[in-house]
Amino acid sequence: MYARIAGAASYLPEETSDSAEVERRIAEASAAHGFRPRPGLIEAVSGIRRRHHAPAGWNASDLAVAAAAKLLSDTGTAVEEVDLLLFASASQDMVEPATAHITAAKLGAACPVFDVKNACNSVLNAIQVAEALIGTGQYRTVLICTGEMPSIAVRWNVRDFAQFVQSFPGYTLSDAGAAVLLKAVPNGDDRDSGDGGSGSSSSSGVGGIFHRSFSADSRAWHVGTLPGGGTAHPRDEEYSYFHMDGTRLKNAFEGLGRGLLDEALAATGRSWDDFAAILVHQVTMPLLDTFLTGSDIPADKLVLTLPDHGNLVSCTLPTQLAKAVATGRCGPGDRIALIGLAGGVSLGVIFAEL
Repeated sequence: MYARIAGAASYLPEETSDSAEVERRIAEASAAHGFRPRPGLIEAVSGIRRRHHAPAGWNASDLAVAAAAKLLSDTGTAVEEVDLLLFASASQDMVEPATAHITAAKLGAACPVFDVKNACNSVLNAIQVAEALIGTGQYRTVLICTGEMPSIAVRWNVRDFAQFVQSFPGYTLSDAGAAVLLKAVPNGDDRDSGDGGSGSSSSSGVGGIFHRSFSADSRAWHVGTLPGGGTAHPRDEEYSYFHMDGTRLKNAFEGLGRGLLDEALAATGRSWDDFAAILVHQVTMPLLDTFLTGSDIPADKLVLTLPDHGNLVSCTLPTQLAKAVATGRCGPGDRIALIGLAGGVSLGVIFAEL
């Protein structure tokens, strides 16, 4: 058996705020310190016009359930057909139990579950795990879902410009839910093998994942963190906000290089022109522009989500896939590339035929 992506869906909360509103909120909360960000700075630096906010009283699992329920409905999949559920997110409802259990209970799923966590690459790594489990015959229908609520870790009361810069990621992030469904399909005899027997399956007409590769430079883990809640800082409120050195994070991403992407294309005998849509994690517009320049990915192949939705964390790639399918950018038989960048830092690429 091998795995195909049977569908993707996202849930984007109706409540939004534009960058001017974010700046006003910072100024109001920071009035005692006399700090006020320069008007227009956040959008100028990030390229983000607005971001989403989860409804009051919601948790990460609620966002995941909203997207998962939509996906199951759209694909005509009964929840009873799901034989493995993965919750793949940087966010979580609580330290214990795994948020996958809470998500499954709310969704009405009665199957094995566990969490997959790797910052913004959580969903991409969950696809990697699900494909491997399907390939070994352990599961046939795997539901991957994520709920991101970075809004709870935004620092509004800012002491000075230095603290504003350190806290800047929080002003770019967005609450959202997303889901991806993977299903097992029989291994065709005529698969177009570009990477050792795991090529695309245009000849068999059933689609499938045909390449996956990942890399990391974990020496850079400290350049972007949300330290609170773990064993290092279990209860200190000061550590409950995002801490990031944007310049060092950019340098860490650039340090990963384009080798993984070039190797993926060479291994499969493909070029970027062979893909109907190229889904890339989007942090800020300047960083995205730098990535495109360094990778030679054509800008017209992208599905742009950042300006109108902000950094959707692990929801980014499934949201882009759902948007690409809904707008006719890709469909059955088309090849797509999913490229993830995440704090830690890590890079991942998956090629699939729908």
